[in-house]
Amino acid sequence: MDAQKTIAHEIGGVQNDALRFGLHGVKSDIVGSHPLESSYESARKTQGEMKRRFLANTYGTAFPLKMDLDAQILSRFQRPPGVIPSSMLGLEAMTGTLDNFGFEDYLNDPRDSETFRPLDLHHGMEVRLGLSKGPVCPGFM
Repeated sequence: MDAQKTIAHEIGGVQNDALRFGLHGVKSDIVGSHPLESSYESARKTQGEMKRRFLANTYGTAFPLKMDLDAQILSRFQRPPGVIPSSMLGLEAMTGTLDNFGFEDYLNDPRDSETFRPLDLHHGMEVRLGLSKGPVCPGFM
């Protein structure tokens, strides 16, 4: 018996789908992040490790593992993709990021911008279920 000949294809197309996600910018691939941003990220990582060591020395080695497990559980709880974004309030309360005053608090949330394209609900659910590839949100124009 002859095996059926099929053409392998990806459901959802390629990552660089210009019709769905707009034109791809080359500048972000060439230029790295700001030096201050990389310094901030390394300092945040170092501070997190110091906090984990402190908690392990104070409360025992199981406590940081329990906190990691709780963070994983709280990071999975999300709304379906759509108009209202997930706030991740439980995760923010547990990690202490509720107390941080970020740029979106005094400038504006980037999702409120005029150049922000709304999320396609169907594509977002396809990406979440693994039926399609690509970013969930197309981002800015």
